[in-house]
Amino acid sequence: MTDRRPRDDRGRDDRPRGDRPRGDRPRGDRPRDSRPAEPAVQPARRVALDVIAAVSDSDAYANLLLPTRLARARLSPADAALATELTYGTLRMQGYYDRVIADAAGRPVDRIDPPILDVLRLGAHQLLSTRIPSHAAVNESVAQARLVGSRSATGFANGVLREIGRHTPEEWRERVAAEARNEDDRLAALTSHPTWVIRAFRRSLAAEGRADELEALLEADNAAPRVNLVALPGLAEAPSGARPDRYSPVGFTGDGGDPLGLVESSKGRLRVQDEGSQLAALALTRARPVRPGERWLDLCAGPGGKAALLAAEALAGGAELVANELVPARAELVRKALAAVPLEVPVWEEDGTTFGDEHPEAFDRILLDAPCTGLGALRRRPEARWRKEPKDVAELSALQNRLIDSAVGALAPGGLLAYVTCSPHIAETRSIVAGALDRHPELEAVGTAEVVQGLAEAPLDLAGDPEVVQLWPHRQLTDAMFIALLAKR
Repeated sequence: MTDRRPRDDRGRDDRPRGDRPRGDRPRGDRPRDSRPAEPAVQPARRVALDVIAAVSDSDAYANLLLPTRLARARLSPADAALATELTYGTLRMQGYYDRVIADAAGRPVDRIDPPILDVLRLGAHQLLSTRIPSHAAVNESVAQARLVGSRSATGFANGVLREIGRHTPEEWRERVAAEARNEDDRLAALTSHPTWVIRAFRRSLAAEGRADELEALLEADNAAPRVNLVALPGLAEAPSGARPDRYSPVGFTGDGGDPLGLVESSKGRLRVQDEGSQLAALALTRARPVRPGERWLDLCAGPGGKAALLAAEALAGGAELVANELVPARAELVRKALAAVPLEVPVWEEDGTTFGDEHPEAFDRILLDAPCTGLGALRRRPEARWRKEPKDVAELSALQNRLIDSAVGALAPGGLLAYVTCSPHIAETRSIVAGALDRHPELEAVGTAEVVQGLAEAPLDLAGDPEVVQLWPHRQLTDAMFIALLAKR
């Protein structure tokens, strides 16, 4: 059947987006049975485009999807490394590449058919941020355009990419910077962050008297993070040749081998986990000595990384642990994570916002790793920066307030609560803690900075309020994890 969709002179599907079937990919103007064989595309680029398209089309998470695609493609280590760099590099700098593409194409990116835009973003990354020769980047990208677009769209992609390749990366940065409306827009363009996120980061750093570190933070967000692991205490030790973490007493980085192989061979007792996440869990378990028989709760436990570390600590100290996760699929992930620890840990699927009413004063220690914007993990989940808006912060902070009130209700007198988010946004961090202290006179802040620094061998270079800890990618090389310990009188 001949493709009758209306197209402009550069291959864009002229139908309104709402009229296009989801996932529709224009396939050219010839009948299907007369089309020549599909062009060969290097496997790493094929995987990268597949993941980038899934992120764009279906709101997939690259950090979850990419390992599956790599395993399915059975790539060599070198090709797997290339696919990983192409995927994450393109997603991190998508905002910047969109400005370059719009300039080179002479039109806004929302007027480019989405499948072709995915190809252009991947091609722009190869041209501007890798050592891949320009001719290889353009030729491979054009081959990919043939797979997802019409003949005219392929020609359009070829023209845009050749225009990008005519100028050096430095010239493109100068052009993009010159077109910025103001300083925040310049930073947003060059560092590929939404403007509202830049302003939120500036306020958070200013709360510590370090607003001048903003550009260092934005650059750190766009650097590939190291693969960090944890050896569950009492159950595993870091392998020979591993480098101990600077701050977490149970964390390490590998020797460059396959971290998933380590996880599998250890039956999950060695796990991939950011150092900041380890410190958040250990701040709760090691802030004071554990009394045998204590009851602990991980209130929002999915996907289970911190729950596994809590379980190992509970096993060592003679405590009990309950994990709670409302979403069934995430609750199943928690059960899988906990399988590595020989401790019976029930996983409940209850509403965290009503937990305190259902289980009043039942737990001696509670971890509330609250749902948040995830702005502290943009190195590992770069697409998250494009999925959140300021209104999401208001909705999430309302949920966080309800959850912390519920946690206070479930906390026994004399108990300890750790409020944790993977976000540095003040509305999700300091404001939530201040509000809880105002509403609950029975709560008092604990010196969280002293507790967390006591876990570490190296100085943490913490700033601001000593009652809370805000970690930073540019300072501690961790996710921007926020930790606040609160005690119930």
